[in-house]
Amino acid sequence: MTTAPERVQIDVVPSFIEEAWWTPDRTAADGDGTVVRDASTGEELAIVSTAGIDTASAIGFARVTGQAELGRFTFHERALKLKELAQYLTAHREPLYELSAKTGATKIDSMVDIDGGIGVLFTFGSKGRRELPNSHVIVDGPPEVLSKDGSFLGTHIHTRIPGVAVQINAFNFPVWGMLEKLAPAFLAGVPTIVKPATPTGFLTAAVVKLIIGSAILPAGSLQLISGPARDILDHLDYRDLLSFTGSASTANHLKSHPSISRGGVRFTCETDSLNAAILGPDAVPGTPEFDAFVKSLVTEITVKAGQKCTSIRRSIVPSALVDDVVRAAGDRIRERVTLGDPRAESVTMGALASLAQLEGVQGAVRELLAGGASLAFGSLDAPDVVLADNTSGKAPDGAFMEPVLLTWKDVEAGALHSVEAFGPVASVIGYDDIQHAIRLAALGSGSLVATVCTNDPVVAQELVLGIAAHHGRVLILNREDARSSTGHGSPVPHLVHGGPGRAGGGEELGGMRSVLHHMQRTAVQGSPNMLTSITGEWHTGADRRFGDIHPFRKDLSALLIGDSVRSELRQVTLEDISAFAETTGDTFYAHTNEDAAAANPFFPGIVAHGYLLLSWGAGLFVDPEPGPVLANYGLENLRFITPVAAGDSIRVTLTAKRITPRETDEYGEVAWDAVLHNQDDEIVATYDVLTLVQK
Repeated sequence: MTTAPERVQIDVVPSFIEEAWWTPDRTAADGDGTVVRDASTGEELAIVSTAGIDTASAIGFARVTGQAELGRFTFHERALKLKELAQYLTAHREPLYELSAKTGATKIDSMVDIDGGIGVLFTFGSKGRRELPNSHVIVDGPPEVLSKDGSFLGTHIHTRIPGVAVQINAFNFPVWGMLEKLAPAFLAGVPTIVKPATPTGFLTAAVVKLIIGSAILPAGSLQLISGPARDILDHLDYRDLLSFTGSASTANHLKSHPSISRGGVRFTCETDSLNAAILGPDAVPGTPEFDAFVKSLVTEITVKAGQKCTSIRRSIVPSALVDDVVRAAGDRIRERVTLGDPRAESVTMGALASLAQLEGVQGAVRELLAGGASLAFGSLDAPDVVLADNTSGKAPDGAFMEPVLLTWKDVEAGALHSVEAFGPVASVIGYDDIQHAIRLAALGSGSLVATVCTNDPVVAQELVLGIAAHHGRVLILNREDARSSTGHGSPVPHLVHGGPGRAGGGEELGGMRSVLHHMQRTAVQGSPNMLTSITGEWHTGADRRFGDIHPFRKDLSALLIGDSVRSELRQVTLEDISAFAETTGDTFYAHTNEDAAAANPFFPGIVAHGYLLLSWGAGLFVDPEPGPVLANYGLENLRFITPVAAGDSIRVTLTAKRITPRETDEYGEVAWDAVLHNQDDEIVATYDVLTLVQK
């Protein structure tokens, strides 16, 4: 009698809960867990199981410890931690590439995922310090005056939500998908619980191990659940946010949960997307636009084996060019694409993430064929591939699939615009005119991204304005940006990543927009003094301090919001106005021609230049000797309100409005509220003066 070989025990992918690494009881893991396999070879890599995990406790830990620890830091301090983390991961990313290859990713695929994710950290680390105050509150817009005497104001502030951000991520980007959600949540000051997809979650866990090992992030700011977390929504409430990336069907299931439908959990999702690329009628074969379009199409169905939510699924081209596009794309695939194990040097396209994923994509293609598609390029048969040892052959346990191009006689067929094959698959369909192309793009019922490829500005305008409301992002591709473009399928952290309708209606990225998703906007009403105290920004009508020491003599350690200086009056003469006109060359008639100026309904006659008044204003408030003020670097919100005629006088009042120390420099920014008045105490001009001041 033959005895079956003893199964080799493999590791359980760990979770990180309440500042400790956690794995389930081995017996429970073996009985309840899912085996994860190498996408190219089928080798068993790990077991994924969360049997016995206490999700409620993890959520409570985030709300208490995570919130408290993150609350100790300002926006700028959090931004610096993101930068520090990005630098640390950059120095330790090589082992991640080895693990990434096991997911079927080529080196370029891994770079998009790993380096792209690290790049998001760098971006938010930089933008957070440039665009946010060095405080805990974001002021949203100018104040609203709610009383005649200015004693009652209203403004809006953003403060972080008091709960946890639970992030459920897809399998296709186990690194980028986590970091692009973690970065804005962390910058906002909201703790994160990451729940990666099972097939590639082992790579996410490896990144979290590096992050925790760096000791850069404060306690409770990041937790990891490796495996199912079916009860997690049961423990969330209005304080929390759930961010989901995955299928529309799963998103709809989550939306129906009582915690979201009735409990007020904030929910943002990024789901299925039948993204389109539209070839303009001018972009015929032989043009740079045609070549760029074909290159983009092939790139999008082969990078990550087409497993990108932003991949091109529908290529919408002039009807007469369908065959040309298919032929050119097929030629490029044959010339440029080598399918196989990503650990082989020659391979340019790897496997899908799992055999289950392969089965799903092939099933979707069969559904498309049954719905009216024709197979124009590629096959669903098991392909010959390059193996890890650089030989060629079949890989029965590998999730390999050839790139597939489909064509359609009925370009408005329901399946074409509703079934997504989440792999190396795209349809090439013809349009009759621009309006027809717009209608076809819109049949996707909302998408993450579309490309418009044309060198005709009129065509670009008509297409973009026609499809913009159906998409979260539109790339305009032509000969001018074909080399520098980041590409159809590459979200960048500066711009919105999300889309309406079928795409989920979310905005995972978008610079500071994604940070604000983790914050509550609140209208605050009160006196100028109260709003100044709450916002850390001086409001008109609040107390000013006029002391013996000029504010420009104070460094940041001594300068306070509300510190002010008021000048004496200075008279403006006709000779002053004429001299300024002559020396600057600004001889606009309002400053040089009495009759023409008087005929203007805005002026009483010849008036002083606005920039003359600003120059004099600086002369009236400046303290000339060397001191803590290092430089003037600009003006903001300048408005000229009352004209100043010859014989009038002006004075300036300057008040420290906003103080922003820089964490990494020996100086900070100070915004000064500047108001020019005339001799009748009428406001002449208002503006903010921006200076750099020593700490």
